[in-house]
Amino acid sequence: MPGEKKHFVIIGGGPAGTACATHAARMGARVTLIEKDLIGGAAHLLDCIPSKAMIATGGAMSQMNAAVDMGLARVDVELDFEALRERIVSIEDRLESSVSRLLESQGVNIIEGTGRLTGTHTVAVDRNDGGTEELTADVILLSTGSRPRIPEWAPIDGERVLTTRHAYPPPELPTKLIVIGSGVTGVEFVNMFNSFGSEVALIVSRQQVLPGKDPEVAAALEQSFIDRGVKLVMGARAEKIEVSPDAENNNERVCVFCDDGRIVKGSHVLMAIGSMPNSEGLGLDEIGVENEWGYVSIDHNCATNLKHIYAAGDLSGKLPLSSVASMQGRKIAEHAMGMHAGPHRHIDYEKAASAIFTDPEIADVGLAEADAFAEGRKIRVTKVPFSVSAKALINNDSRGFVKIVSDPATGVVLGGSIVGRHAAELISVLALAVTAGLTVTDLVESLFVHPALAEVLGEAAE
Repeated sequence: MPGEKKHFVIIGGGPAGTACATHAARMGARVTLIEKDLIGGAAHLLDCIPSKAMIATGGAMSQMNAAVDMGLARVDVELDFEALRERIVSIEDRLESSVSRLLESQGVNIIEGTGRLTGTHTVAVDRNDGGTEELTADVILLSTGSRPRIPEWAPIDGERVLTTRHAYPPPELPTKLIVIGSGVTGVEFVNMFNSFGSEVALIVSRQQVLPGKDPEVAAALEQSFIDRGVKLVMGARAEKIEVSPDAENNNERVCVFCDDGRIVKGSHVLMAIGSMPNSEGLGLDEIGVENEWGYVSIDHNCATNLKHIYAAGDLSGKLPLSSVASMQGRKIAEHAMGMHAGPHRHIDYEKAASAIFTDPEIADVGLAEADAFAEGRKIRVTKVPFSVSAKALINNDSRGFVKIVSDPATGVVLGGSIVGRHAAELISVLALAVTAGLTVTDLVESLFVHPALAEVLGEAAE
């Protein structure tokens, strides 16, 4: 009808869904958001936020224990596990509440339940209260997220054999933890529990942690782990887990068998081998939404092959980052409301900044040195260690480096990596440079604060 508001129906209330909902509502759309569990997203509020809160606590413990090197009397700190648990719940509640209030203030209709496609413009909802209803939509967004991947051979029990969802925090602090999976999530767990005092072993299926990352970055993290007493089981693929209820030694209740014959024993084991899309029951195949292994295929506007149906977040198979999901949600709202009729900037996933919250932190953006060489591209690579930084010495932490990749002909910044304290914050400077097409000269001529870790960015650019 003339003058009737365009109706958005969004299935999934994570970063993508909530960003799309609030943005579309501000532009005058009528928005219905369907979420069965947690406004703000399970992956975000039950994975990302709790893990970073635990890492922050572990980092504070490490800094307190190292205070003697900064002219302070030694202070021995202990982990209050219940206080940590309460802190995590408090952070989750506050964030969910703030997101819910924002949605409500924008007039978004929130339905607690599960949605599924029943037609090209219709969504059926099974409400948590037992009721059902059907919605008609002009625009549909699928943003149902993902869940931890569990192989058939892993007897997950939530007590001794854990997924990431069981570990924020776990039922008890592991005395001897085995982590399976050396990607981003796996190494963050190693860092976290090692800082809490757990003995940790990491099973690495390849010849370096963080496969696909810059080898120098991976080597720096490996050395940090070794210095902290982490056992690295390199080149081994876990294929079987056994839990013994009557083991004489509580620290050897769990055995992980590897494909090369090695056996790793511990008190607990944590699976961190990736995720799977939450696409079952969405009705994708029934109405003809193209997908591969459950990941919905999208174009540069995040639209599926049915142009009024969009997908975003982990379900879209792009970078599994909350920042990417939020940007997708915003871009979808703009595109569906007709704002992208003329020239505009699409999401460039290759320019997304990411961080790994280990100790030291790791962050990168844009073109990696190894990828450039593999593609035969001519690049200029400059690297400066934090040991030249006055602020790093003041902080009593001069580990790591800044590496910048640039075009040798134009000086345009193509990418970069940072290993060191506050890398997740510092990478934002390089992310802006990569996105805006700034040159190394722009960085060199920027007047950074002194003393500050950011000064190393200018030195690396020079």
